Amino acid sequence: MDHHHDGGENDYMQQEDDWDRDLLLDPAWEKQQRKTFTAWCNSHLRKAGTQIENIEEDFRDGLKLMLLLEVISGERLAKPERGKMRVHKISNVNKALDFIASKGVKLVSIGAEEIVDGNAKMTLGMIWTIILRFAIQDISVEETSAKEGLLLWCQRKTAPYKNVNIQNFHISWKDGLGFCALIHRHRPELIDYGKLRKDDPMTNLNTAFDVAEKYLDIPKMLDAEDIVGTARPDEKAIMTYVSSFYHAFSGAQKAETAANRICKVLAVNQENEQLMEDYEKLASDLLEWIRRTIPWLENRTPEKTMAAMQQKLEDFRDYRRLHKPPKVQEKCQLEINFNTLQTKLRLSNRPAFMPSEGRMVSDICNAWGRLEGAEKGYEEWLLNEIRRLERLDHLAEKFRQKAAIHEAWTEGKEDMLQQKDYETASLSEIKALLKKHEAFESDLAAHQDRVEQIAAIAQELNELDYYDSPSVNARCQRICDEWDALGGLTQKRSEALQRTEKLLETIDQLYLEFAKRAAPFNNWMEGAMEDLQDTFIVHTIEEIQGLSTAHEQFKATLPEADKERQAILGIHNEIAKIVQTYHVNMAGTNPYTTINPQEINAKWDKVRQLVPQRDQALIEEHARQQNNERLRKQFASQANVIGPWIQTKMEEIGRISIEMHGTLEDQLTHLRQYEKSIVNYKPKIDQLEGDHQLIQEALIFDNKHTNYTMEHIRVGWEQLLTTIARTINEIENQILTRDAKGISQDQMNEFRASFNHFDRDHSGTLGAEEFKACLISLGFDIANDAQGEAEFARIMSIVDPNRLGVITFQAFIDFMSRETADTDTADQVMASFKVLAGDKNYILADELRRELPPDQAEYCIARMAPYTGPDAVPGALDYMSFSTALYGESDL
Repeated sequence: MDHHHDGGENDYMQQEDDWDRDLLLDPAWEKQQRKTFTAWCNSHLRKAGTQIENIEEDFRDGLKLMLLLEVISGERLAKPERGKMRVHKISNVNKALDFIASKGVKLVSIGAEEIVDGNAKMTLGMIWTIILRFAIQDISVEETSAKEGLLLWCQRKTAPYKNVNIQNFHISWKDGLGFCALIHRHRPELIDYGKLRKDDPMTNLNTAFDVAEKYLDIPKMLDAEDIVGTARPDEKAIMTYVSSFYHAFSGAQKAETAANRICKVLAVNQENEQLMEDYEKLASDLLEWIRRTIPWLENRTPEKTMAAMQQKLEDFRDYRRLHKPPKVQEKCQLEINFNTLQTKLRLSNRPAFMPSEGRMVSDICNAWGRLEGAEKGYEEWLLNEIRRLERLDHLAEKFRQKAAIHEAWTEGKEDMLQQKDYETASLSEIKALLKKHEAFESDLAAHQDRVEQIAAIAQELNELDYYDSPSVNARCQRICDEWDALGGLTQKRSEALQRTEKLLETIDQLYLEFAKRAAPFNNWMEGAMEDLQDTFIVHTIEEIQGLSTAHEQFKATLPEADKERQAILGIHNEIAKIVQTYHVNMAGTNPYTTINPQEINAKWDKVRQLVPQRDQALIEEHARQQNNERLRKQFASQANVIGPWIQTKMEEIGRISIEMHGTLEDQLTHLRQYEKSIVNYKPKIDQLEGDHQLIQEALIFDNKHTNYTMEHIRVGWEQLLTTIARTINEIENQILTRDAKGISQDQMNEFRASFNHFDRDHSGTLGAEEFKACLISLGFDIANDAQGEAEFARIMSIVDPNRLGVITFQAFIDFMSRETADTDTADQVMASFKVLAGDKNYILADELRRELPPDQAEYCIARMAPYTGPDAVPGALDYMSFSTALYGESDL
């Protein structure tokens, strides 16, 4: 304790000046000092088997004085003179005074002659000097020493006690509660403090003095009557007595310091373990959600109906809008928590956290990649399926219309072809039957095209996997079978009529001509009506314009068709004239066809009605396609702004993370402003999502006005949010590291400049060789030999514990600061446990519970292995292996 010596000389000189004043001010103090000093000396002299009774008489020959100094210093003094002469006594006292002076104490006005002559004032002054040097000077609390340190210690220990206020070493102790509080604080079982009264100082003082002498081996150095009866008790007597309490309890003080250190270390460990548990749970929940979601996104089983597929599309939109965004946030938060935890572990000199199998950040990123891979084609598949079902519905309706028309035409035809009417017919009737059959054959040939169309539509429905294909196929097969049967029957009737034709030779040429021209014209009108009522499905303006052009071309053919109608009606009028002129008994009907002028006119009127209806339908569809084009352009105009904006922001964040403008707090403020501007941009993304939904609801499948899809924008937006959050977290961790390690802003800027210089590709990380070059530039001795390689491997294991092959800036500054950091070590924690254990190689559960808070004591007891050394006792715990395990130096 040499650093006290210089100041100590002034202390003793001042004390000597005070000494004279004290005794002049209050002679009663000499009585208190004499009793206190005598008791103090005897507490040490009894170790040497002797005592004193009269302080100035018993020290006159210097022998007991030298013995006292040897006991309290633990050193041997010069050999004393055993003679009875005055010169021998002066020599002994001088040897004692020289020893005191050798300890850095300047003795003022105290000479050997006064001590030998029994000068009471000088003898008391000398003893006070000894007490100051050997009992009080070495007391130090929070960088104070001697009197101030002892006073601060008393104030700390008595702070929790009511009615105790220690401000000095005289009147603050008069009521005795201060002495009782010191004892109760360290040995609560010795005093029932709650029963003491401030207005009963005699009881309080005697209680404290008796307990101290009986249980703490502190002799009675004061009298309660003297203290109560004195206006201001002697300060030196009180200090001497109180210092005995300090020394008696100093062992407990060491235990308290050791306990505080252990509590601090365990608190860090418990907090880190909680963070690890939180990470593991969050990672497990996120991975489980991904595991459940991927099969749903990978399921490409189509539904049979439009409604079911549109429900699937709505479910996917809910997933994108409601379910996935919180999981994106959780993934980002998980990475931030992981980085913060690793930083805290490094700052507290703990080993890096390795998540359990399959829960690494890289595992979560891989699983997330698989999720986005599954998600990527899902929406496109849904829209293609909806388009397919729409096409199927259209084809199925077309099949039903054509099939119904054909079935209506064929109804009764088989019965008609199987009639035997020619067997009893007259010649004219036979002619009529033959011509009628020829007309039917013409009609049959005209229907051949429709049958082929029906079969082609059925084939296309099969190829597109229409859910109701079996019933379509059955109906198509019935139509084909019936068609074949009609062909066979027609052939048979034709042969029968031809056999009869040789016998019969009259025919009404005009009826035949009417029938021949009326049948194809009638068929053309039916086809025209069918086309005019045909449903259509288009996706572009070009397609609807094509339909409109075809419709205009059809309208252009109507005048020519009307001429044909007039010609056919003219034939019928000619027949009527002949019948009327020649009185032919025909009853006014055409034996060769069922088509009559009324039917032709009715169908012609129907065609004329359908033309303007078709016009209106095409106009409405044209308007719908124009609206679709407007939606495309509306989406494209926003997407072409938002896409480049996201890209620009990503590049700007990248530049901020590698440039050094201002302090880390300035950078953090800048980044938070950036984050705010990005978050404020979210309504534009939401507006774009709304336009995207309108496009999908309008069943628009392409957009030539932009290269950006909603999927591009979503992925870019999520990457932007994740990047800004991760960059802010990196700066926060740098601040955490800087503050914890005491790094200045200039040092942090120097670290950043060095790191950026070697970060050639601006990726924010260094490869192993780049990192080695950076270390060498900073003065690290890493030679190209085995020793240098081993040193570099050791450094890499610190900065890259997961062996990813890259070093982040956070890991770099952690390493640069930790090389000279003053952190807790396993050895320090082990030494603290050894203090609590009373220097034993093991510790007991009761000792841990006595010295540590309950939760931390139980934490240690649950994790400490049994101690197995040769000095083990039942219940002994191994605090050494526990201490090293805290720092990853061994496994429990």
